[in-house]
Amino acid sequence: MQTTIKSPVKFSGVGLHTGVHTSMTVHPAAGEYGIWFKRTDVASGDAYIPATWDAVRQGRLCTRITNTSGVEVSTIEHIMAALAGCGIHNALIEIDGPEIPILDGSSAEFVQGILGRGIRELDKPVRVIKVLKEVEVRHGTAYAKISPSESFEIEFQIDFEDAAIGQQKKHLNMANGAFVSELCNSRTFCRQSDVDEMRASGLALGGNLKNAIVVDGDEILTPGGLRYSDEAVRHKMLDALGDLALAGTPMFGKYTGYRAGHTLTNKLLRELFSRPDAFVMTICDEQTARRLPGVGVRRVDIPVAA
Repeated sequence: MQTTIKSPVKFSGVGLHTGVHTSMTVHPAAGEYGIWFKRTDVASGDAYIPATWDAVRQGRLCTRITNTSGVEVSTIEHIMAALAGCGIHNALIEIDGPEIPILDGSSAEFVQGILGRGIRELDKPVRVIKVLKEVEVRHGTAYAKISPSESFEIEFQIDFEDAAIGQQKKHLNMANGAFVSELCNSRTFCRQSDVDEMRASGLALGGNLKNAIVVDGDEILTPGGLRYSDEAVRHKMLDALGDLALAGTPMFGKYTGYRAGHTLTNKLLRELFSRPDAFVMTICDEQTARRLPGVGVRRVDIPVAA
């Protein structure tokens, strides 16, 4: 069955890039509603923005969606990952500003809030996208691809010059609450040189050592260090889940990313949906539904480090 959150849950904080403080509330929604954002600070015109792959507009270092009236909301990947990882299919997210709060740089607080409210089943079946043929997109040496699988898997590899990050690779089957137990509290990361460049360009205005892992060569500048030795690649997998959730429904396939980012993952979805022979939409039976991300998640599964 499709799901929604049992009761509204509110979050507030600054946006990573804008530095603007916003309040955001995730509301329950009916079956077949999907995930929508509503800008409550927009006085005229269409304030609703669909959380779908075709609403994505190019944004630097984050995922930004825009409606036909030009109303937008950015840095949606962490809340989208939380919804997908908790198995939430329908929700209305009201926000009074242009960017989702960054909180601690991960999805942990979103997951805590969602699971704290509880999940309600709806009288509508879940549809799943089954990948039938491998689809791949590239940009230079970076690539993202999706290939057939009987569940939803993510494999990611990163390669940074900074020794504090270096080469990292991880593969997870996302069934059985793997997102909540393995990925949700992994924080966004960047190099000190990137921070300096972004701020010179008017970005990362809300970033600090409390909501991001900042590295400089072999040194980790963030107090307390890492939550995992491979926290960087875990966060890239978190981002990928959030971006893939813009498919609008769960997916069975193996996503593989090498040095991929938000733009490349969205290009992958666009390429997939441009090829009707590469996927099929099916209704989940009871056995199939047990392999969906979010099935059986519990609040106690959130890592203590969150």
